[in-house]
Amino acid sequence: MSQPAQIWSAADYARNAGFVPALGGPVVDLLDPRPGERILDLGCGDGVLTEELAARGAIVTGFDASPELVAAARARGLDARVGDGQRLPFSQAFDAVFTNAALHWMPDHAAVATGVRRALVPGGRFVGEFGGHGNVAAIVTALIAVLERHGVDARTRMPWTYPTVGEFSQLLEDAGFEVLSIAAIPRPTPLPTGLAGWLDTFANPFLGGFTEDERNDILAAVEALCAWSLRDRSGGWTADYVRLRFAAKRLD
Repeated sequence: MSQPAQIWSAADYARNAGFVPALGGPVVDLLDPRPGERILDLGCGDGVLTEELAARGAIVTGFDASPELVAAARARGLDARVGDGQRLPFSQAFDAVFTNAALHWMPDHAAVATGVRRALVPGGRFVGEFGGHGNVAAIVTALIAVLERHGVDARTRMPWTYPTVGEFSQLLEDAGFEVLSIAAIPRPTPLPTGLAGWLDTFANPFLGGFTEDERNDILAAVEALCAWSLRDRSGGWTADYVRLRFAAKRLD
């Protein structure tokens, strides 16, 4: 049974996951972009936060693996490029690298950190937030349980890597960074289009090889399991997000 890559639609992302950039304000504040600074937005998505960095006077380059989302960022008038964040092509080109809700999609965090260090000038900042250990645990557990009934080990299709504070802190230090701050932040997150919209946007890698009817049955079963812990009495859904927020500095 085939496993698809994650598929992104700029329209679906804006409709079902607009909360992602909307909740990125504290990370932008942690970065504290300054006028004239050269900043790489790693995993820029559709460019909503990239645009905010530029509005603060920074010279920003967006970088994302999705051609569809990069096209949406370019439509905002931004400099955005398609590429793999685990293979950054830059050398001492930026004063800071910013990332929001993207690193958990890049399983080789060591390669990311090495590439970011190379992309930064000495003393440059690496600031971001992404999914930490325990992120969307209820949703992942439900996906594993339901897919097991269909003969699929969902753990082999897991597209996300959620490290602990200790794991990621050590990884940054090993790559040549001084960790300035790092914390795991529980952040229950309301889902504007419910769990169905969230799954439609983010869960493609789990669902390859199934017919449309099977896919619908799987998603309905996942919703039924998650409803016990993630749906309130009025029918609203809240995902069990845990974010790992960090700031680090490249050592000379």
